[in-house]
Amino acid sequence: MATIPSTRCFFAFFIFFNSVSSSIQNNSLSFTLTYLPLSHQSAAAKIRTNSLSQQASSSGSNHRLSFKYSQALIVSLPIGTPPQAQPMVLDTGSQLSWIQCHNKTPTTSFDPSLSSSFSILPCNHPICKPRVPDFTLPTTCDQNRLCHYSYFYADGTLAEGNLVREKITFSRYQSTPPVALGCATASKDAEGILGMNLGRLSFASQAKISKFSYCTPRRQNNAKIKPTGAFYLGQNPYSRSFKYVSVLTFPQSQRSPNFDPFAYTVGMEGIRIGAKRLDIPRSAFRPDAGGSGQTIIDSGTEYTYLVNEAYDKIQQEITRLVGSKIRKGYVYRRSLDLCFNGNAMMIGRLIGNMVFEFGKGVEIVISKDRVLDDVGRGISCLAIGRSERLDVPSNIIGNFHQQNQWVEFDIVNRRVGFGGADCSKSV
Repeated sequence: MATIPSTRCFFAFFIFFNSVSSSIQNNSLSFTLTYLPLSHQSAAAKIRTNSLSQQASSSGSNHRLSFKYSQALIVSLPIGTPPQAQPMVLDTGSQLSWIQCHNKTPTTSFDPSLSSSFSILPCNHPICKPRVPDFTLPTTCDQNRLCHYSYFYADGTLAEGNLVREKITFSRYQSTPPVALGCATASKDAEGILGMNLGRLSFASQAKISKFSYCTPRRQNNAKIKPTGAFYLGQNPYSRSFKYVSVLTFPQSQRSPNFDPFAYTVGMEGIRIGAKRLDIPRSAFRPDAGGSGQTIIDSGTEYTYLVNEAYDKIQQEITRLVGSKIRKGYVYRRSLDLCFNGNAMMIGRLIGNMVFEFGKGVEIVISKDRVLDDVGRGISCLAIGRSERLDVPSNIIGNFHQQNQWVEFDIVNRRVGFGGADCSKSV
């Protein structure tokens, strides 16, 4: 999209089933991910909503999927009866899930006429009442008295259509209950969105998923065959080694205008580069009275974005270490402005490892060989940008900095777990 093209990374999930119950309970389902370039915006670029939260229901689901890693996390889910494979962006920063129904890409667009379980929500359905601000614009009635939704992104991109109910059909005997989805008829994208945040209309909430996790393999920009990682719905067999940080909650008074109450908000404590802990106050990683400074873990954003107070300190340290190699005046995709001429591995070694520190001793360690992203033409950029470039005053940990990490979202226990892994061997 126009504002920050391809900042959203998605896992492409081509589904492989183990076993699934009708409510996704007591089993484990896994998929495969492919890292593909998309035009979609990051969760950070979305205009945030202030809808009321509803606690996700508990369940013991365990479902494992695999994926290939590219520039986006895309899951191909079997939607409808009989199922039609629909590519959807795995997005922990979004609530509403929606599929493509516009027929512009007939090989991937969903055809409602072929599904016996498809239904469109009428205007009088409770979800369609605009008094509940679940969407960036209130829902409306179309000329047929059916529920119409509009979902806007910060750069003006629009996805709109009807709100519908449809099943995720894993086999002839195994499916989810009908879940509310958007059926987009006005969208330029080939992929839909699989919303996995804490909102009441997210897929995770509606399907009563208690936890889910993914493992993102190392990025290989020039590889013809992309490495694969894994995505689980439910219990992860590797979770015993995970370290957890709590998902933070805040009073209603701190939820506007910049706070996203449905994001996976965590408490970052600081940042180290090499052996040096940067002089960034803890308050830079906590939301203020207006919600600015929230720190979220987002599978749908490619790079990491920080508020000025944190980014300025990183910029100062990077400039001290490798200032002579900075390519002045160059900004990659309107979001990354610390870019360099020369070999990314060599410059990374001069910078050293970077560590994001969280509570309870939890750390995300970014090794020196992946501090920078090789963006082509002999240029590499620090994979961190200013969040003000997104016009969103939040700290967003993108999936570039989740490579070779299991990331588990334990909804019932309100925590996020991390575990180092060779994700290409975790499927």
